[in-house]
Amino acid sequence: MKDNNQRLLSLDTLRGFDMLFIMGFAGLVMAICTIFPNGSECWLHKTMEHAQWNGLYHHDTIFPLFLFIAGISFPFSYAKQLESGVTRRHIYIRIFKRALTLVLLGIVYNGFFNLDFENMRIPSVLGRIGLAWMFAALIFMNCKPLARVVICSAILIGYWLLICFIPAPDTPGADPLSMQGNLVGYIDRLIMPGRLIYDGGRFDPEGLLSTLPAIVTAMLGMFAGEFVRIPDERLSGAKKSGYMGLAALAMLAVGMLWSLSFPINKMLWSSSFVLVVGSYSLAMFALFYYIIDVRKWQKWTFFFKVIGMNSITIYMAQRIFSFSSISDFFLGGLAGMMPEQWASILLKTGYIAVSWLFLYFLYKKKVFLKV
Repeated sequence: MKDNNQRLLSLDTLRGFDMLFIMGFAGLVMAICTIFPNGSECWLHKTMEHAQWNGLYHHDTIFPLFLFIAGISFPFSYAKQLESGVTRRHIYIRIFKRALTLVLLGIVYNGFFNLDFENMRIPSVLGRIGLAWMFAALIFMNCKPLARVVICSAILIGYWLLICFIPAPDTPGADPLSMQGNLVGYIDRLIMPGRLIYDGGRFDPEGLLSTLPAIVTAMLGMFAGEFVRIPDERLSGAKKSGYMGLAALAMLAVGMLWSLSFPINKMLWSSSFVLVVGSYSLAMFALFYYIIDVRKWQKWTFFFKVIGMNSITIYMAQRIFSFSSISDFFLGGLAGMMPEQWASILLKTGYIAVSWLFLYFLYKKKVFLKV
């Protein structure tokens, strides 16, 4: 009988695929585009950037996909801990500890050691992952599946009503769905210490109120993880992949319809954004799960696995170490002999190679940053 708590290779691979874009691949794609006429204006170049406000590019999917994957992992971890005799009290402690660690790492990433506390940004990508995952995990532990569905629906509908119908009181007449007039920014301006990074210090995309729908993103991952844990004797892996694909299509349809009244917007983490990017995340997981864990086509996964098993490490390391300087050291001379566009491609490829070799060294030494 298959152990349904075993680590899924598809998860590490998908996480590595996701992080590769942050590890320089998005920049490499953009550099390659520029060697073609009007390449910087092509759709592929643009999709490697974030949408300025409403809309959705590929780069907007990276963060929520990572949070979705963190959600998938929890049902496996929770079941394994219970089977190992870990008490619920200790599981709660681990959840709170993980959330706090991610919030603190996010503050460090934002420049804590500059000691400029007045202008330091408190919200962060890691902080949002920590808080959204924590609340989703607590809900998972204490609610049955139907109750979780109700909670997810209530959060998304309630958030939609708040944002669409309650504009920021300090910007009378402004569109409640604009960067200037939304309630998310207003709440952060009232209570968030430090600096907000958009609209002259009036808005932050990882603010407090927009963490609410991010909880649903993590919970969607937990639904997927719980579904995949169904024993293969009851439901084959191929059928699981198919059903997840159908669920992804359903979420996409609902999300696109919802976007007509609540636009797809990563900075607000709008309800339509949750569903559309949740659809993408679920479809990607279904594909990777089918290829890797069902069909066992696994030889190609190693490159991504090395990244995926140390994803937080490379996220922090790129902030602390200058991998670009190492790439310049080894490839700068050759790049200097090439046309500018080709030199950029070479140096960005070197950046990815240096980053991956750093992670490969840690992998070989079995050093993993576990948060």
